[in-house]
Amino acid sequence: MAALRHSLQRELFSPAEERLVGLVHVTSVGKKKKAVPCFLCVAVTADQSIGAVIYKVKKTEKNNIYKKKSNWPLKELKVVDGIDGNKETAEFSLHFDKVYHWSASNVQERLLLFSILWKLCSKYLPKQSPMFNNIPPGITEDTVIPEASTALDHEVSGNMDGGIGDEDYQALTDREEKDLERLLSQSDNALSNAEKFMEQLAKDLSLLDGANIQSLMGSEAQVIQLLNLLEAAENEAASIETELDKYENILLQARVAMATVGEKNVSLETANRNNRLLLMELNNLVAHLDIPHAQQVTLNNPDLNSPTGLQNAILAAKSLQRAMNAELKPGIEKMVAVQDQRRQLEKWRAKFTPTVTRQLNNLFIHLSNDSGETSSQSSRSSSSSQTTVSLAKHGKLHSQLQMYAPLMHWLKATDHGCYEKLLEVYTTSISKLYERDLRQFFDEARLKVIGLRERKLRGSDSGSEVGARHSLSIKNPSGTSVTAASPSGTIQQPSQNLLGNERELWTVEVDIHDRKRLEDLLECALAELEPVCLVEQEFCVAFFALDHGGHDVDESSTSQKTPERSINEEVRKMMSVLFAVLEPELVSFLATYEKVDSFSPLYVLVRLSQHVLSATDTGSFLSVTFGSSLVHVKRSFDRFFMTQLRSIEDSRQPRKSKCGILPFISNFEEFSVIIENIFKNSERRVDVDKWYTRLVRAMFDVIPKIAVENSKTPADIIKMENYHRLHALLSQLKIAVLEAEKKEAKQRYQEALQLYVILYFGRPLEKLNIFFDGVQAKVSQGVKESEIGYQMAFSKQELRKVISIYPGREVKKGLESLYKKVEKHLSDEGNLLQVVWRAMQEEFIRQYKSLEDMIQRCYPGSLITLDFSMSDILEYFSDIARSH
Repeated sequence: MAALRHSLQRELFSPAEERLVGLVHVTSVGKKKKAVPCFLCVAVTADQSIGAVIYKVKKTEKNNIYKKKSNWPLKELKVVDGIDGNKETAEFSLHFDKVYHWSASNVQERLLLFSILWKLCSKYLPKQSPMFNNIPPGITEDTVIPEASTALDHEVSGNMDGGIGDEDYQALTDREEKDLERLLSQSDNALSNAEKFMEQLAKDLSLLDGANIQSLMGSEAQVIQLLNLLEAAENEAASIETELDKYENILLQARVAMATVGEKNVSLETANRNNRLLLMELNNLVAHLDIPHAQQVTLNNPDLNSPTGLQNAILAAKSLQRAMNAELKPGIEKMVAVQDQRRQLEKWRAKFTPTVTRQLNNLFIHLSNDSGETSSQSSRSSSSSQTTVSLAKHGKLHSQLQMYAPLMHWLKATDHGCYEKLLEVYTTSISKLYERDLRQFFDEARLKVIGLRERKLRGSDSGSEVGARHSLSIKNPSGTSVTAASPSGTIQQPSQNLLGNERELWTVEVDIHDRKRLEDLLECALAELEPVCLVEQEFCVAFFALDHGGHDVDESSTSQKTPERSINEEVRKMMSVLFAVLEPELVSFLATYEKVDSFSPLYVLVRLSQHVLSATDTGSFLSVTFGSSLVHVKRSFDRFFMTQLRSIEDSRQPRKSKCGILPFISNFEEFSVIIENIFKNSERRVDVDKWYTRLVRAMFDVIPKIAVENSKTPADIIKMENYHRLHALLSQLKIAVLEAEKKEAKQRYQEALQLYVILYFGRPLEKLNIFFDGVQAKVSQGVKESEIGYQMAFSKQELRKVISIYPGREVKKGLESLYKKVEKHLSDEGNLLQVVWRAMQEEFIRQYKSLEDMIQRCYPGSLITLDFSMSDILEYFSDIARSH
């Protein structure tokens, strides 16, 4: 056991700076599995806060070495239970947070463990010692237990006090062994008479003590001398200490002086730093609020007429605004000098502002008479081209004003009242300029539109007397008249090309070439408006700083921008004043188109929509103006189609003998061609498709009404011809939205054709058909078909009599009469005679086959047949068709 304890101390506890004081071989009690032996080790640690620790040590199966498996600090031990204090047993339990039951290898080891735990708890846990239950007497008392008490006390006390046990025994050194032999050799009876040996040793010790005392007595003089030397040394040390105190006082005074000097240095450095900061702050203040002398002179007496003087004034204005807007630290603005400087800045501003305002005000009024760069070219273009117009540009005006833009920005930032007045003066003055230009521009455009119309009228009435022409007068929004020659004695208005009008009254005022010229003129007019309006808008935004909050004159500044919506509203408000006449003049100009060409709302809608949709800035003034004008055009567009729709709904039967193709069907052919040319690849196609559907549906409703009202032509003929023509037209147009109407037109045409054939072809072999109707009735009553010939009324003789009524020549003669009747009903423009004749042929063949079938079924083997065959019928119909 001693060797094992030594090995565990060396391998497990010494590396952890722990000392093993107890070791017990135990096995767990109460486990179902086979108990595995282990050791409970009690070790003392170097950490006094822990004191001692109880370890569970087991030998590993893999490496066959001992390892610590569990540990419990001694202070966590709550109860030591010996199970039974009156009975010798090896079992015991230790209570920590959990109760552990063990059985020692023997009773003595169990008692040894209890004794060690008691002494360790008394030493390290005097106040919170655990409970010791069922412990045998003597373990927790000072009495010695029998048998093992000596070994137990020796081992525990020795281990706890740093002593060694049997396992720590060390042999005598060589010197100790010789001294011991020498001592024993001098006492021959040491081994035989220990008492006598002890007496001899006592005598020797007494002699040695006496010798030592005598030696001490003999050295008294040396002792006194040593004491004197010590006293002298003490006095010298006191003297040295006194000198050291003096030096210490001197050093203390020096330390105080140095501290005072240090404090003065710190105060000087603080003062210097404050002076530097003050100087920096003053320099910064002067740099912000001071204005150079030359600029002060400029502010008092600016020269705004020369380029150099204007640049100096702009620089002085920037410096003044910078000084007035300088941000100062809190409290500095209360300084008298700062307040005086700001009052001086305000005086300079008050003197400089009126000069700038007066200069800009005079400049705006003067430039309002600008004639524009292209006014002369515009007059020449009116005579040189019928499809181009030109609007005066004012780039020079903008160039002259642009150099004053920084001053306008300065006014907006420093004196908003003056800025607003100048803005009003500019819009009032320049609006008159644009009013003049726009009225001239649109008057010229109207004249060219009317000129295209008059040229068409002169060409169609070239034989009329030139001197008899009167003028076509159209008033513009200003009240003045735009006149052009007219070949009649009255004011000419464009004829209404109504679908419901008689075909003879349907006329096209403007052919495709003139309409192309009108479209080009419209496109030119719209294109001329765009650059003028956009350039003016860009100039106003830049010159009046409408895209900035107006608090900084420097273009490189980072002033906050107002929201885009606010910018647009401000710009549009200004542009609406500058171009106040634009929208009414544009609407009046577009109305001129409608007076010249009734189809104008269609292509005006297309062209104006292209400009609205292609605008990069949908919120600009021009886009809003075009959009507003587009609303007027869309109303004219809807009004045009509503008029066409009502003309169809109000249509009446033609006055001619044969109804034929109704006017709105004939007119719709040319009408649709014009519309398709206008709306080819247009984004407004959906608007036309909607009206296409309404027009065709109205035709479906009106055709049956007119067919019923007409008394000269069968209703089915009218429906058949018009539905056929409408179907052909829709097939030719290939309009996707009218696909359902095209199928319906074809169905209505086929139904009308079938009804007409049934009604007017009837049953040419009437008596023969009546005969077989009776036969069919008998069969329905139950008479067999093979017994019909035995009926008196339906005998073979009766059948032959009826057949003899319809010889081939009579049948052909009846068909010729029928052909003439069909020819009389159908119109030439419908071109359906052969179609109807072919349908009647098929109907006759169907009736013929039915009669032949009845004869074969009811009169089998009678050899009775009609007087003509199938080939005869085909020949009759073919001869009649060729002869006519």
